[in-house]
Amino acid sequence: MNPQTRVLRLFLLLFVSLTLLAGCGDDEPSPAPVASTGQLPDFTGLVKQVSPAVVNISAAPAEASEEGGEGEDGPLEGWLRRFFEDGGPGAPGEQSPLPPGGSPHASLGSGFIISDDGYILTNRHVVANAGQIVVKLNDRRQLVADVVGQDSYSDLAVLKVDASDLPTVKVGNPDKLEVGSWVVAIGSPFGFETSVTAGIVSAKQRSLASDQYVPFLQTDVAINPGNSGGALVNPEGALVGINTAIFSRSGGSQGIGFAIPANLAHSILDELVTRGRVIRGWLGIEAQALSRELAASFGLRTPQGVIVAGVVSGGPAAQAGLQPGDVLLSIDGQVILDARATMS
Repeated sequence: MNPQTRVLRLFLLLFVSLTLLAGCGDDEPSPAPVASTGQLPDFTGLVKQVSPAVVNISAAPAEASEEGGEGEDGPLEGWLRRFFEDGGPGAPGEQSPLPPGGSPHASLGSGFIISDDGYILTNRHVVANAGQIVVKLNDRRQLVADVVGQDSYSDLAVLKVDASDLPTVKVGNPDKLEVGSWVVAIGSPFGFETSVTAGIVSAKQRSLASDQYVPFLQTDVAINPGNSGGALVNPEGALVGINTAIFSRSGGSQGIGFAIPANLAHSILDELVTRGRVIRGWLGIEAQALSRELAASFGLRTPQGVIVAGVVSGGPAAQAGLQPGDVLLSIDGQVILDARATMS
């Protein structure tokens, strides 16, 4: 090998080595968690599993003498009626099934079977002031339902049909949901039964109205009038929420829907079935959220906790010695994030 060839070969080896070393110093971009597989999730199996337990709820109009129903609207339900009025004759796209007897029934909303002996969970505003309530099952059966119990503060109601060996929805844990998690809604928007929409969890612990007990899940799933009371499930097919409300200026879906967490609904279900009503504890205070300015004036680093704005005379808080101006940071070892924690 002559000297010129040897020098040229050494030069090429040096050039390649320097190029490789320069490439090793570059940071490779991290793949997106969802897009790394290049595929969107497939919900077909989930729908086949859950949809048999989701029902459409319709009712004949109540007689004038029956209007008003059992109990009055709570503050949460009043808020919901402004933003999410379900059903009613003449709703766009509404389908009106005819139960045995031939009388027209208006589609009101959705529900789902929670036990194989016929207990069904839905929203109270779906069945409040309704006449004869008819539940249409996924297999096309139509059954008359009785109202077992209802709770205006959580806007939940339990129905019962005379049937057995029914398909049921299994209850999951919404606390394990992360913002950005996939969720699927199944219900009867505008009376179109067993409609399926999908999206993600947009936020958790949303408070919509004063004096209410529900830390809502917010989703961007397409929810419309008639979806009320329907199931919101995770990719494993477990119930994580009850679709309850939308925030909309047009009356249709704008990607801001709210669902009652399934664990809260399940605890209320138990009380409605066993007692017919919900019994809640209370502190007897008026609580105000701490702003940053108020927190700083009390020497707190973060606006966490609530300030006692008023105390009900003779109530539990008054007997315990609480006074206006006190700051509550935790209850029973649980950190207080907002005033809602003092109402249940």
